[in-house]
Amino acid sequence: MRSSWKLTQKILSGEKVIESRWYKTKHAPYNKIQAGDTIYFKDCGKGVCISADVCKVLQFDSLTPLKVHKLLLSYGKADGITKDDFNFFYQLFKDKTYCILIFLDHPTEIEPFTISKKGFGAMASWICIDDIEKIRLQ
Repeated sequence: MRSSWKLTQKILSGEKVIESRWYKTKHAPYNKIQAGDTIYFKDCGKGVCISADVCKVLQFDSLTPLKVHKLLLSYGKADGITKDDFNFFYQLFKDKTYCILIFLDHPTEIEPFTISKKGFGAMASWICIDDIEKIRLQ
């Protein structure tokens, strides 16, 4: 996650209870995540430091700028988007086609650890894996 947006802090404080992903084409975790999964978070350039349970997932497709606006009005606050930042995020997402909303439960700060993105691409912002131990570096 982009450190400057302070999203990991918002997850831990409970200000952000939804993680959203917006895409032009389908990318992970679209159609790959479900309630009951565990999700891990890290800021760019740092170790994984938060785990949370997924309690609900909503997916949207065929988005238009109007639909994006409505989604942001409905879910933006729970996604950690303030009124002051609404227009910034609307401009960022208005031309996206897909959105996935991942509802978080029990966010927990964990002992930071690093991961290997080998095989996923150095710029991978989302990795779907059945066991975190497969990519955890010792």
